[in-house]
Amino acid sequence: MCAAVWSEVLKKITECNNHNYSIFVKDNLLFAYFEYHGIDFEGDMAKMAEDPKTQEWWAVNKPLQSLLPTRAEGKWWATMKGIFQRE
Repeated sequence: MCAAVWSEVLKKITECNNHNYSIFVKDNLLFAYFEYHGIDFEGDMAKMAEDPKTQEWWAVNKPLQSLLPTRAEGKWWATMKGIFQRE
């Protein structure tokens, strides 16, 4: 299964050094996973947030999401603590 994400948004995700990006849904809870392969995470995330097509995509999808009350102040996604990883 793959959502019909706009090609411009997919290109920007790659340009911002995010690879293996996946979003899962379970019981109306979204879980996003990606691997960052850059050297300036904050800068790349700012570059993505400034992109007009990405902003348009977010505006379309924003009403479909509810914020978790435990997320950090000013953040859209709540971060999770990793407890297991095998490479």
